Amino acid sequence: MIKEDRAQVSLEYMLILAVSLIILVAFTMPLLNEVMSNTFDVSDSLNTKSDISAIAQSIKKVYGEGEGSRQTITIDVKKPVKIDISNNQISSKIKLNNNKYKVIKINVKSKLKTTALKLDEGKNSMVVEWPVGEENMILYAI
Repeated sequence: MIKEDRAQVSLEYMLILAVSLIILVAFTMPLLNEVMSNTFDVSDSLNTKSDISAIAQSIKKVYGEGEGSRQTITIDVKKPVKIDISNNQISSKIKLNNNKYKVIKINVKSKLKTTALKLDEGKNSMVVEWPVGEENMILYAI
């Protein structure tokens, strides 16, 4: 008779443990999904900012060297991105996982015309150039 009581207690503990685990998983999985989504958004933002920063450094170098200078840069992009250059500013709009957009901007003094550049996934090479005798610098993909 004693053995039967112990078996019932063990079964009750196992059921309580199972129900507790189910409740724990039911509450933590949605939170985990949201945290992972936010982490990927931060990672994408940092990657895009790093790519834009590399372009800005090239533009600053060409601007500092003056007419006749040229700088070639290669960027490895993880997702396709459109880069806008206007009013001494380089910017890119990225889509977040919650379907909102975030604009990443870097100010850079240059003589570039307003332009847009589409970078595809993978390696992209581009040239920042200030031709001799020209008032404006140019940026183009190769």
